[in-house]
Amino acid sequence: MRICMRWCGRGGLSIRSGLLLLLIPPFLLALQLLVVGPRLPRAARVGVEEQDGAVSFSVISIEPERSSRQRGALSRRPDLAEEKEEETGVEVEDGKRMEGARVYEDENEMNSLLVGPRPLELQPWAADKPSFSAELNRLVTYITRPQVNCSRVLSPGLTQTSQLPAASTVWMLCAEEWLLPAADTPCVAYSFSMDGGDADFLKTVSGLECEVHSFDPSTSNASGGHLGNSLASNRGNGGVASQHKMWLEWRARRKRKQKTRGNLISVSQTLADIMAALGHHTVHFLYVDLFSAEWRVFQNWIESGTLHSVHHLVAAVHLQWAGFEVGGTDEEVLRYWFSVLQGLQASGLKLVHSSAGEGHSVLKQTTPNAYSSYTLSWVNMRH
Repeated sequence: MRICMRWCGRGGLSIRSGLLLLLIPPFLLALQLLVVGPRLPRAARVGVEEQDGAVSFSVISIEPERSSRQRGALSRRPDLAEEKEEETGVEVEDGKRMEGARVYEDENEMNSLLVGPRPLELQPWAADKPSFSAELNRLVTYITRPQVNCSRVLSPGLTQTSQLPAASTVWMLCAEEWLLPAADTPCVAYSFSMDGGDADFLKTVSGLECEVHSFDPSTSNASGGHLGNSLASNRGNGGVASQHKMWLEWRARRKRKQKTRGNLISVSQTLADIMAALGHHTVHFLYVDLFSAEWRVFQNWIESGTLHSVHHLVAAVHLQWAGFEVGGTDEEVLRYWFSVLQGLQASGLKLVHSSAGEGHSVLKQTTPNAYSSYTLSWVNMRH
């Protein structure tokens, strides 16, 4: 008898548990309809109401909606908001940027929208195997085809914009209104040159009332009225060039103390250190003629993210020999040069103008279709 009662008791408990389990799903469904259903938009309330006595169900989307604040944040940077739109050339009308204007960006830039430190990416060979002619043709084609068509430009030695530069213009600055410093923004210009070839550049940026700094390690007229390389107490005056006995460095020091304003004791410093010492966060106009040191300096700017702070760049590139601390076969050197130029583009720089220099020697080889040097003008389209 006791065995029967225990067995029946266990059976009774199992039956009650089963009934409770059967009642839970309808209860939860009813609770869902009562609580969640009224909160759904009417168009999204699919099957909430019963039709022909059938039991209905609701479909709830868990995909988050973009708020108006988020959508607004995407539109603050035209170059980022339109990144996935159809790629077109820059179109300018009456000196203003047209709505939706975009410049060509290659696949590398599409995958890297944030400007900052990046390792230099070595590009694939131009042909199936290393070839001097193939590498040279790719390089020369790239540096002789401007990527931006500006309707207003600043030519050497001039402070008034014009529509078309002279045919013999060595360099030019893209003078679209949205690419120039705002009226209430202090204009800053740097020049690195040892042969006086920056005279017209200094004249132009001085005429724009920029704070101008000229760097030349051979100068005898350094800032402060004495020989030296100190940047202390030298903010520069608008339209007047401050001269510094200093040059650009591309090698990052292993142990470098934090640079403070005016605290530079070496005759050679990186661009980032010079800017920090002068208290500048942006260089609006930058001119460099580094006599074959430009390739390593460019690489330093790419890998350190310094180019984010440069708006306009005019630079001479020399092809007679590999350059300082650049080695390898001729094909490897040409490939490295092209990779550096691609790194500049990936950092936001677009070629505005190209001017050939003298001679037809590239890496000590006679090249009828290429020149020994070029002066290239870029504009940073990410500003």
